Amino acid sequence: MILLSALFITAVSSHDKSSAQKLADPNYGPIPGQSSLYSSYRGKAPPFPGNITDPIAPTAKGSPGTDDLVWQNLLSAEWVIFSFYQQAVEMFNETAFVEAGYPNTTYDRIQEIRDNEAGHLRIFQNEITPTSVKPGACKYAFPFDNPTSFLALATLIEISSMTFLTGLVQMAKLPASQGAMTAIAATETRHETWALLDIWKTNPFGGPSDTVFPYANQILDVTNAFIVPKSCPSENPVYPSPRQNLPPFAPASSTKSISPGSNIVLNFTDPTNQPSFHKGVQYYATFFHGPSNISVPVDTTHWPREDIKVEIPSQFEARGIILAVIADIVGAPTLASVKAGPVILLEQPAELGLLVT
Repeated sequence: MILLSALFITAVSSHDKSSAQKLADPNYGPIPGQSSLYSSYRGKAPPFPGNITDPIAPTAKGSPGTDDLVWQNLLSAEWVIFSFYQQAVEMFNETAFVEAGYPNTTYDRIQEIRDNEAGHLRIFQNEITPTSVKPGACKYAFPFDNPTSFLALATLIEISSMTFLTGLVQMAKLPASQGAMTAIAATETRHETWALLDIWKTNPFGGPSDTVFPYANQILDVTNAFIVPKSCPSENPVYPSPRQNLPPFAPASSTKSISPGSNIVLNFTDPTNQPSFHKGVQYYATFFHGPSNISVPVDTTHWPREDIKVEIPSQFEARGIILAVIADIVGAPTLASVKAGPVILLEQPAELGLLVT
């Protein structure tokens, strides 16, 4: 019931550890799939359980559940995504989107997606067993200040969510976990389809398969860029865990296109985390698209004096997203073979690609 849900929104302090512990009971508060809160709530206040940001301490002793680590990573990522939409709901209103040229239903849809993401928070909390901590929210800063920059980043986040979920499904061991993650990925697909159709007026079909990337934690690590340093609760586990902390890179400003067949210049964006390329080792830019990948040799001999340039494989269809990493083995077949990245290259809609990398 919406009335009951509203009580949970307004009556619970967001920094009340005793309130957070009530969340250890999966039957506490509105239940996803049984409450319209996660679809029909409209309001600027964060909906349950997004209004309770503290971690939930373990309530039982024993070894972690089989897939607890995967769900902890996913819950920490969901706090990022939920907060992204919540900040937009608080910052904008219907008029802001209409004046920017978007349909008058846009703000309503964003609120509904925010509600869905709140439901994901609760689902992921409930999937973590009582022997493990359920991570709380950090503080987040997102690079948007107007409706267009928000919607562009939302498009990238939604399609990236589908991709890291394909990786997390491979990391999970229990069929029930794999099924739940697949169901969440289907919801993210609906969000993305709405944006492509209503916002960008483009074909929502991404080809016969979305991009499969085996190392989900590497994509999750990219979201650390949105987390305010040292703002996470001390009880939270390392995010993502295990974390490689790979050097990030993006197309340099001199790159004119990120479409298949285009040449891109690699810009390693973190001055405190630069790659180390060893003499005599051949490195590759490995591009993932659909269910396959293609590796292209790169010349690192004179880096950083000379830029690293590479051509995006022309064989790829310009749909969905392409993910790229730097690896020391063709195909990046192991976690350890990846030395930098990933970078997410948005192909659809093409005009947004360079704006959000």
